[in-house]
Amino acid sequence: MRRLKLVAVSVLVTGALYGCSQGAEAQGPPPAAAVTVAVPLAERIVDQDEFTGRFEATQTAEVRARVGGYIQAVHFRDGDFVRRGQLLFTLDPRPAQAEVASARAALTQAQAQLNLARTNLTRSQGLLASQAVSQAEVDTNAGAVEAAQAQVASAQAALRTASLNLEFTRVVAPLSGRVSDRRVDAGNVVAGGSSAGDILTTVVSSSPIHFVFEGSESLLLKYQREARTGSSAPVQIRLQDEAGYSRSGTLDFTDNAIDAASGTIRLRAIIANADGFLKPGMFGQARVAGSAAYDALLIPDAAVGTDQARRVVQVVAADGSVTPKPVQLGPLVDGLRVVRSGLAPTDRVIISGAQRAMPGMKVQPTTGRITRAPRQDQVPTTIAPPAATATSVSALSASVATGD
Repeated sequence: MRRLKLVAVSVLVTGALYGCSQGAEAQGPPPAAAVTVAVPLAERIVDQDEFTGRFEATQTAEVRARVGGYIQAVHFRDGDFVRRGQLLFTLDPRPAQAEVASARAALTQAQAQLNLARTNLTRSQGLLASQAVSQAEVDTNAGAVEAAQAQVASAQAALRTASLNLEFTRVVAPLSGRVSDRRVDAGNVVAGGSSAGDILTTVVSSSPIHFVFEGSESLLLKYQREARTGSSAPVQIRLQDEAGYSRSGTLDFTDNAIDAASGTIRLRAIIANADGFLKPGMFGQARVAGSAAYDALLIPDAAVGTDQARRVVQVVAADGSVTPKPVQLGPLVDGLRVVRSGLAPTDRVIISGAQRAMPGMKVQPTTGRITRAPRQDQVPTTIAPPAATATSVSALSASVATGD
């Protein structure tokens, strides 16, 4: 009885397996993988080098009193825009006025002494002809005239110094620009002089403004060769909270030596700032034109794979078969990768579903379209180094085989 039961179970299992194989044969091969394909986007682009830098004022000045004294009044509001020569501080002028009066009196006294010396010299020279005086006395009177002339010159210099000190009691803006807050209030006594004097405030120019950044030696060589051909290097600037490059300028200065420690050189661009919005010390991103405009093919960066040391793109033929094509890549343009060589404008590149396609297999393609986000610039620009990091074809094949 037990033997009959084992035979019955064996027959049932065999029948079930036979039925499964019959169902699989009836179902047929699995359907082709669905992918999305598109032809490369053809556009005219300009390679751009991107830098991070900081804005600097073209002119800056620390305002100090050139003479010491008591601050009598402040004539500006903190943060005002001031013009060159505008009055900022007034020091008590009375001590300087007294010095001017004293110097003027000393000059009058010296001039009187000079007049007397000249009169004595003229008289002695007339008496010398009649032998009434000696030659020694005439010589003495001539020396007195010269000494009196020196006293007059000294008194005149002292008067000019006193007049300057009186003028310096009016502290004016040394340049046009934005003034900082006052560092010393009215009622305080400050020391004079450029080194020991107190800083009363600072003034920085606002328009135009400099943008300073560091560049590599290779970029310096490229810019210098372009400068020899007469081509300019325009610069576009955007701030940290801006998506587009709305400000433009030109390179106006390159430092005279490369930093041996970092291998970089300091470059500077000049930017218009008529509205005064840009402030010294702000950070920004700069793009400098690194090449002339050229025609290029662009594809999504995710469509690029690797095969050992090569970069490859999977292309679908007319019969639906997948073929990898080695390509030479360029920089990124708004998320799209520049393909310098290896692709034809009519190639149908897999832009979606590449993980389900292997070289040699057939797929079911759906036509898509490669688009680029609109920019404010008329000519598309590249903003990243030419490097692509994508999953290799072998890894894609392994993922398909494991069902991932």
